[in-house]
Amino acid sequence: MQSGLTVNNKTKKITGTLKFIEGGLSPSGPLAGDGNFMALKFKADWDKYTSVKVGLVPSASGMELVELIDDPDKNGVFKVTGEVDNVQQVLKVVSTDGTSTATDEFDISDLVLEDDGV
Repeated sequence: MQSGLTVNNKTKKITGTLKFIEGGLSPSGPLAGDGNFMALKFKADWDKYTSVKVGLVPSASGMELVELIDDPDKNGVFKVTGEVDNVQQVLKVVSTDGTSTATDEFDISDLVLEDDGV
């Protein structure tokens, strides 16, 4: 599904190669259909947050950010298109501790999106 994927928290960049998956990862929903997919495992001191939302912005499927705090495995899988309506996608993470909110955007423009070979 992916190779050489690296998340640099300092520079806020994600690099690597996303393989093309014919048919997608699900028969329906945002992970359906041919494309390139990125899987991430999120790690943090979860007890200090009241909310952590993640997602690609803009989303090709129109999805809003998804709450991660109650997800037992803290994994996220994203269908990456690179651009939506000529706007470069970013991985957005919005976290709050109940008092203050932080927003981080990770640049994914250097990801290599393999095609179907046609």
